[in-house]
Amino acid sequence: MEPLVLRRATASDVPAIVILVERAYRGEPSRAGWTTEAELLDGQRTDPKEVEDLIASSRSQILVGLEGSSLLGSMALTDEGDALYFGMFAVEPTAQSKGVGRAMLDEAERIGRALKKERMRMTVIAQRPELLAWYERRGYRPSGGVELFPYGNPRFGEPKREDLYFVVLTKTL
Repeated sequence: MEPLVLRRATASDVPAIVILVERAYRGEPSRAGWTTEAELLDGQRTDPKEVEDLIASSRSQILVGLEGSSLLGSMALTDEGDALYFGMFAVEPTAQSKGVGRAMLDEAERIGRALKKERMRMTVIAQRPELLAWYERRGYRPSGGVELFPYGNPRFGEPKREDLYFVVLTKTL
């Protein structure tokens, strides 16, 4: 594997980021990795407008991870004052379990420290125990907070279950 190169996303990256996020979480391609939400949700995970808005916002940025010219990962970071929100994290399903996710999460935390943030914050679907465990092994802990899943909004996907919600995880930087 070539070294992973991380850089800030630009508007020209939007189509590739949308494809990557969809491949990582939805449908049959997502089943090649372990981060699939295919058993929980159908429909979209993101769309070009959401990605464009994150890139254009002064409070957020999207970073992409490249191996040569291949897009292997992406993540969104949003300034929440004392915290840096980590979201829309996606790794190409065929590249999962090869250190891409860990390298990207390490970079997100480095950025948080450089920005003098007290903590990282994220939300993870509660019905994803293997993903929650992965973050807990990296020092993230449930904050005690939960967020409701946005049922009825197809922008977030089409739930296959009635009990979805998000666990809020944090890590002190």
